[in-house]
Amino acid sequence: MPLNRPTAVIGSAIMVPILSERRSLEEILYEVAQAALKSAGIPIEDIDGILVASNDQVDGRAISIMAASGSVGGVDRDILSTPSAGEHAFVMGVLRIASAHFETQLVVSWGVTEASSLSEVERLGADPYFHRRLPLDDLSSFALQANALTNAHPQASELAAKLVEQNRHRGAKAYPEATGPVETAKEIAASKAVRWPVREAMMRTPTTGAVALVLASEDYVKKAGITNPAWMRGMGWATEAAFLGDRDLTAATALQEAARQAFADAGIASIKEIDVAEISAATPYQELLAYQALGIAEPAQWAEVVSAEHAHPTLNLSGGVASINPVFCGGLVRIAEAANQIMGTAGKHQAANVTTALAHATSGPAMMYQTVVVFGSNLGGTQ
Repeated sequence: MPLNRPTAVIGSAIMVPILSERRSLEEILYEVAQAALKSAGIPIEDIDGILVASNDQVDGRAISIMAASGSVGGVDRDILSTPSAGEHAFVMGVLRIASAHFETQLVVSWGVTEASSLSEVERLGADPYFHRRLPLDDLSSFALQANALTNAHPQASELAAKLVEQNRHRGAKAYPEATGPVETAKEIAASKAVRWPVREAMMRTPTTGAVALVLASEDYVKKAGITNPAWMRGMGWATEAAFLGDRDLTAATALQEAARQAFADAGIASIKEIDVAEISAATPYQELLAYQALGIAEPAQWAEVVSAEHAHPTLNLSGGVASINPVFCGGLVRIAEAANQIMGTAGKHQAANVTTALAHATSGPAMMYQTVVVFGSNLGGTQ
């Protein structure tokens, strides 16, 4: 059901990828938090609460929130952590404002690559009795999912490399300094298989990144005179079984449910009412699954969407995870990108006349966690 207290994104900052080793994590977090506040045009004194999202094992620190608190402004201020995923911090921030106990929230998420073996972190986070012994990491789960999908829909194999190339062309336009040369679909398809059928060139190397958003209530937006907020019109989230054998890997049922919730909240009938969409997909096979679950295209229409010069909605103007793959915080980056399109602050990849935007975020083995957020340039009639 729709929340009874409207919430908007009023500022954001995206720092991906972070390649320099000269800054400490504390310096990175301070910089991204301050950049988001500057984007919103408000001081830290106006922030009622802070949500942070990180993973202790990825960070190589025990209780990362303690180390981050000072950098993000958490001293003498209400601060919570959601260690499951960056997008979950956004959901929590919206719900806290909806509670009427808070007017503003600063949401910050990050992930680093220098501290731990990501594969080992993922393996240790898996089911200890079966999955951990395989061993199962995210890439292995992605490959099992891709195998199931290509077995059910063989055309996915032919479309995967082309879809990666398309996303990287968009990423090169959005972030030319960060993305590097764009491989052709032929080169991508010819690269070695790292976990069959996922090929090396289909996935970008995980990188350090950080992202922050400032959320505010309708009352605060009016009081502060903010003229270009991205209103959160609807959101939904759902989780599938952790044990892969209990799931249908050829369908993203949790994403279908998350989208149903978000569309109902926003008062829209389908994704056809969305102008731009940011899809979270570590592999092209996951993006095709998302097309089906979100209602963009059924498997028979996948080729049409992939080959279309101008698909509707406009997809992944940022280039998505296929272009830049930040550790842990990628889902919140997708949310920030969608909000920026509404606020008109997306930069080189800003689309014209955007009034509705969708962000899809996913995390966990084979897209276990799913979140969908719908933004609008106005509140609509559902709040």
